[in-house]
Amino acid sequence: MLKILLPTIMLVPTIWAVPAKHLWSTALSYSLIISLTSLTWLKASAESGWSFLNPYMATDPLSTPLLALTCWLLPLMILASQNHTASEPSSRQRTYITLLTSLQIFLIMAFGATEMIMFYIMFEATLIPTLVIITRWGNQTERLNAGTYFLFYTLAGSLPLLVALLLLQNSTGTLSLLTLQYAPSLQLSSFADKLWWAGCLLAFLVKMPLYGAHLWLPKAHVEAPIAGSMVLAAVLLKLGGYGMMRMMIMLEPLTKELSYPFIIFALWGVIMTGSICLRQTDLKSLIAYSSVSHMGLVAAGILVQTPWGFTGALILMIAHGLTSSALFCLANTNYERTHSRTMVLARGLQMVLPLMTAWWFIASLANLALPPLPNLMGELMIITSLLHWSWWTIALTGAGTLITAGYSLYMFLMTQRGPLPAHIMSLDPTHSREHLLLALHLLPLILLITKPELIWGWTA
Repeated sequence: MLKILLPTIMLVPTIWAVPAKHLWSTALSYSLIISLTSLTWLKASAESGWSFLNPYMATDPLSTPLLALTCWLLPLMILASQNHTASEPSSRQRTYITLLTSLQIFLIMAFGATEMIMFYIMFEATLIPTLVIITRWGNQTERLNAGTYFLFYTLAGSLPLLVALLLLQNSTGTLSLLTLQYAPSLQLSSFADKLWWAGCLLAFLVKMPLYGAHLWLPKAHVEAPIAGSMVLAAVLLKLGGYGMMRMMIMLEPLTKELSYPFIIFALWGVIMTGSICLRQTDLKSLIAYSSVSHMGLVAAGILVQTPWGFTGALILMIAHGLTSSALFCLANTNYERTHSRTMVLARGLQMVLPLMTAWWFIASLANLALPPLPNLMGELMIITSLLHWSWWTIALTGAGTLITAGYSLYMFLMTQRGPLPAHIMSLDPTHSREHLLLALHLLPLILLITKPELIWGWTA
């Protein structure tokens, strides 16, 4: 753990010490080396399932893929933000990269934590850099409003979790993930126990976000700068799913009865947010709502609590992280050229940037879960486990997949096909930086087809 965490921490003084002209290249190469080193975590773990143990942190097959994704994302965010912050003074650029790095430090400590309280503290700590990035580097004046939504939704959801964890510590005497799984199961029967159950899951359901508590997400995504959108879509939403998987062990036998409304909400959210996507005019807003719909499937898969549901949820989380991050990068390349997020004003770009269209095509197909991509594998596993739970869910999940295909194609056709609008006179050509950025998003996704056991968690 420390061979990744210490270099990440040392990246902060490096950023402030390096001369301005080498700032971006140094930060990029350094973070890329860290992310390549982090791939060593993916080696098969010991019989106990836990590896790289130290007193506070460890990895197991559930956290490893998410840790690797976290480290993989920092160089990509640095690559994506270079143009966006080029006009700012160097001190602000350094602050920006420092915030991104601090976010990675908190995320590594959250996914690697073996103690629930440490996980909780790091889960909350990720709020601060994200909030600063949204409210300081966002594009519109709405960004303060978005930051407020983001902060208060997450805080209001996660305060009950702290109380729930303290109560758990009181009754079992430990909050270590290594020992909690062997603790005798709690006899949950009273009304207070049901409140405790809700307190444990509410924070994660708001973070995911579950349909109904999702209003902060489109706002935060639309107002955030490119790196903010990337890290939100790719990693911060996954904190919710990861936390739910960790807490589920303690929540038996209540989950069987109490999870009904949440599963229904999640599946209804898949259809509702998909339908909202079909009517979006704003490109970033469309991608943000599509995240809500995918994470609804993940929430349902976790709440059903079968090995297939868990595996599908983890695979879909990783695949969605890479896909939606790539889509935000593509939206940003359009925005940097046309200075508009409205899809009607920037269409027919295939005529001008044909190679970008190829990336758009791959990312859109990944978003609608084209076989044999991991996106489809995750969705199929979740749908299968839901079908086993109740065959009525096939109506909701089936409609959801159809709508997903609809809006993904709508997004692709709207931005790339058709005549070029008359007001677009000249556009910058694509840069190799952007092609590298998208290749680093979509190549891991395509390569995971060949070795999916890296990301399928506990069932292997």
